[in-house]
Amino acid sequence: MQAISNSAAGIEPLDLFDAIGRFLADHRLSSEPSHYAFVYEMLSEPSGALAQRVARLTDGGVRITGQDIAALGGTPVAGAPVASRPPRLAIVAPPTPPAASTDTDPARAASDALLARTEAQVAGFSDTVRSIHAETSGFGRDLAASAAAMRGHDPLTGIDQIAELTTAMIGRVRDAEQRLANAEREADVLRDALDEARGSARRDPLTDLANRRAFDEAFAALAPDTPVAIAVCDIDHFKRVNDDFGHAVGDRVLRAIGQTLAAETEGTLVARYGGEEFAMLIVGGDRDAAITLVDAARSAVAARRFRSRETDTPIGSVTISGGIAVGTAADSREQLYAAADAALYRAKAAGRNRIVCAA
Repeated sequence: MQAISNSAAGIEPLDLFDAIGRFLADHRLSSEPSHYAFVYEMLSEPSGALAQRVARLTDGGVRITGQDIAALGGTPVAGAPVASRPPRLAIVAPPTPPAASTDTDPARAASDALLARTEAQVAGFSDTVRSIHAETSGFGRDLAASAAAMRGHDPLTGIDQIAELTTAMIGRVRDAEQRLANAEREADVLRDALDEARGSARRDPLTDLANRRAFDEAFAALAPDTPVAIAVCDIDHFKRVNDDFGHAVGDRVLRAIGQTLAAETEGTLVARYGGEEFAMLIVGGDRDAAITLVDAARSAVAARRFRSRETDTPIGSVTISGGIAVGTAADSREQLYAAADAALYRAKAAGRNRIVCAA
């Protein structure tokens, strides 16, 4: 089993990657990014406090466990595959490691994969910069030695050495430029993926509408004196649709109603706030304009006739009820939403398929 020693000081990047792989395999740890980062930190600073604590834990051939990593500040991953061979990683733009999450939620898995890719990119770029720094430092020392030779008794030898060093430097600078260009391209791709992830984190995957987080952030971004109305709409008797036709049909009805609300209130932020509940952020205008807008959307939903795609059985009309609260962005979003929600319940109590505005 691999032991921790000070011989890792000054280790080359590829040798360090091999050492990390051997350590993971010897200790039967998965090659999941947080384990990799933990071992990387430990082996890259063999005289550091972390390496010393690991050395004490593994003294006598004892294997370190995921629980030990957690206790030392790392993140254990349950159920991840065990490393069987050292990973061979490129210095720049390493391949995307697999997501180590055992969560079956696709959004969570995608988030974990993106995080792993970010960690790998940062590690690769850091190694590139370190290697370039080491090369330039070496050139500086060699040039200083050649200059000293020129000032001494053998100027021709010093000139020859400088010529050789300059040729080698030009080649290595070109190689470094290529490595940096590769890293920049990978960073651009990663930046686009992060932008997409930020957008995905603010959208509801079923309806493709904004989600609660996006709604709350949009309200918070408004100037305090902005006139605003919050409308809360809920599908009437939606449980009946799920019970009679199944959740797949219910999901399609949810999606269709969300799209109808967005189309009928163009320019208004429509969000799926949870379950069968939708929220609208109406900026500008007055109370009557908000009521007219939301009621027109309600009428459009009621006019639709739904049918089960699987059996061609008519589902019939599906309606919504809604409540509206009017104020300004200086008002508490929670209070405005609560007032709109209370108005929604009054609409339900009054017979459904209607819009009620809070006083």
